[in-house]
Amino acid sequence: MNDSQPDNQLTSILIVDDTPDNLYLLSAMLTEQGYNVRCVINGSAAIMAAIADPPDLILLDIRMPQMSGYDVCKQLKSSERTRDIPVIFLSALNEVFDKIQAFEVGGLDYITKPFEIREVLARIKNQLNLQSAKLQIQKLNTELEQRVRERTKELEQANLRLLHNASHDALTGLPNRVFFMERLMAVLAYTHTYPSSQFAVLFLDCDDFKVVNDSLGHLAGDQLLKAVAQRLADCINPNYTLARFEGDEFTVLLEQIESVDEATLLAETIQQALSKSFLLHEHEVFINTSIGIVLGNVEYEQPEHLLRDADTAMYQAKTLGKARYQVFNQDMHTRALTRLQLENDLRRAIDRQEFIVYYQPIICLLTGRISSFEALVRWKHPQRGLVPPNDFIPIAEATGLIIPLGFWVLENSCRQLKLWQEKSAQRGEIFDITMSVNLSVKQFSQPNLIEQIDQVLESLQLDSKNLKLEITETAIMDNPELASELFEQLKARQIQLSLDDFGTGYSSLSYLHRFPLDIIKIDRSFISNLDSMEKNLEVVQAILNLAHHLGMSVVAEGIENQEQLSLLRLLGCELAQGYLFAKPLDTEAAETLFFSHPKW
Repeated sequence: MNDSQPDNQLTSILIVDDTPDNLYLLSAMLTEQGYNVRCVINGSAAIMAAIADPPDLILLDIRMPQMSGYDVCKQLKSSERTRDIPVIFLSALNEVFDKIQAFEVGGLDYITKPFEIREVLARIKNQLNLQSAKLQIQKLNTELEQRVRERTKELEQANLRLLHNASHDALTGLPNRVFFMERLMAVLAYTHTYPSSQFAVLFLDCDDFKVVNDSLGHLAGDQLLKAVAQRLADCINPNYTLARFEGDEFTVLLEQIESVDEATLLAETIQQALSKSFLLHEHEVFINTSIGIVLGNVEYEQPEHLLRDADTAMYQAKTLGKARYQVFNQDMHTRALTRLQLENDLRRAIDRQEFIVYYQPIICLLTGRISSFEALVRWKHPQRGLVPPNDFIPIAEATGLIIPLGFWVLENSCRQLKLWQEKSAQRGEIFDITMSVNLSVKQFSQPNLIEQIDQVLESLQLDSKNLKLEITETAIMDNPELASELFEQLKARQIQLSLDDFGTGYSSLSYLHRFPLDIIKIDRSFISNLDSMEKNLEVVQAILNLAHHLGMSVVAEGIENQEQLSLLRLLGCELAQGYLFAKPLDTEAAETLFFSHPKW
């Protein structure tokens, strides 16, 4: 074989010619070059041979009896099995050769007789290379199309995953806020089309979930959320939509309900299911949930309003003691708006100097004279007048505004005490009155509390022993280590410490023994029926005995009549405070009262 031998030894060629000499010459020449050659002498045989075993290339004589090469080629191109086989026409130089017709019926090239070997081989090789390239391109296209299909499928699956991830919570697998809001909008739209239909939204918040995170860690908290989600899913009808809204909050959408009873029944079922313990890393954990319920109807325009009202009802449930559900009513919304307005006004009230300090005297029962004043903040609202402390102190606590407000009260009450001291000195009178200032839980946890107190006392040149700080049991119980450290620093400054509202909180006797308290204030709830309820009398006597045993004095709050005063003196109570002596007074009235030297 010479250098022009084809690369593929199995390339097959079908020669169609009615002249045996031509068949022999071409067959011998091509066989020598390594081609697999088959020969036929007419058109019919050519078609049968090509269909039975399609060759890689056909050499087709034009002039043949019965069926010309044009007709043979035309039939081959009409068959799906043979249409892609390249055809080279064979024609003698003296024959009339219609090249246009040859190309129109599907021929790709032609060779004239007598044959010149190099030309024949070159044209055959050229067509085979073109065919090979064509097949390669087809193969590549097929592979590319397959890859495109696979990639398209992967992208579709990726898009589905992205859509799922965008609408579902990664931790619990539940639908998320986005999914829930879209579903809620659809249901609301349906309700506007069919006004008689009703639905409900439940807004759930896990009570004291932060305790689990803080004590067992966030991994345990995540495990608890997954367990809660599973229990909720077990309670929920498949036709309802359960979602993890955010954090430890979940929502449920109940569609096509007859009445709110379906929602309240579900809330009861959920609370019963969550009342059973959870096992987290070998720790048994109990958790409750507060649930707000809102009944959806055509009156609602925006899904956000539904969630707002459900959230309002949920917080009402928390306010009433947690582990319960509340159905929203319009009064809740009115109260929420009022609270929001108060919060906004409260944020501006300090800068606008709308707060004033009132003073209520604390009486020494041994002498009957004023021993101290308790500083009590009041808010003089420009439109509402005097706002009761119970209306704004909880808001100040919740928003953190109690911190700057508490410092303002400390500074202003100490300044007033200093002014009274100076006025007493001008009058030549002895001044041994102290000022009692309340510290909130949030103030108590501030790292710069001691620094602030020192700053106030130093700027006013006020002796620290004239200051008493009143704290609640909650402040001590929330962080006993911090309380112990602060108490030591305050005692080192001779600042007296008073435990406020004793008997209404934890009332841990071990804490009374542990901390260096000077005074215990008995809550007014024990004093109000002191003269008519024997149990209250026994409780007060027990508190007095305990306090005296620990070296502490006792202030009885809420004294309103002479009988209560007489009983407290008889029991050995040192100090008293209440309307019997005076209501909280503004600065001028308190000053007038003090310098009149009253005695009870």
